[in-house]
Amino acid sequence: MLELRHRRRAPCEDRIRNAKDTGLRNLPLHLYGQNQIWCEIVALACELLAWTAMLALTGPARRWEPHKLRLRLFSAAGRIVRGSRRLRIRLAARWPWTPDITAAISRLQALAPG
Repeated sequence: MLELRHRRRAPCEDRIRNAKDTGLRNLPLHLYGQNQIWCEIVALACELLAWTAMLALTGPARRWEPHKLRLRLFSAAGRIVRGSRRLRIRLAARWPWTPDITAAISRLQALAPG
C-alpha cells in the first residue's frame, strides 16, 4: 500500500523538480507582486514543456527533462530561410538531434488546423 502511494506521487515530484529546473528554484525579484508574476511565467513554461513533450516528441526524447531539452533541442543553431513564399528552418546536418527536431516540427505542423 505504501509503495503504491509512493508511485502515484512520483509524477508530481517530477513536475516539481522540472519547475525548479525551469526557474522556480529562487525568486530573483524583490517585491511580492513581481515574484508572483515570475511564478506564473515559470508555470507557463512548465506547461509548454509538458505539452511539447506530449505532442511533438516520441521515444526517449519524451522523457527528457528541461536541462536536456535546452541542451539538445532549444539551443540548436539554425537559420530561418525564405524561399518560394514559405519560411523554413535550416538546421546543421551534423547536429545529433536534428532528426528529433525535424520530426517534432512536422508533428506539430500536422496538428495545426488548415
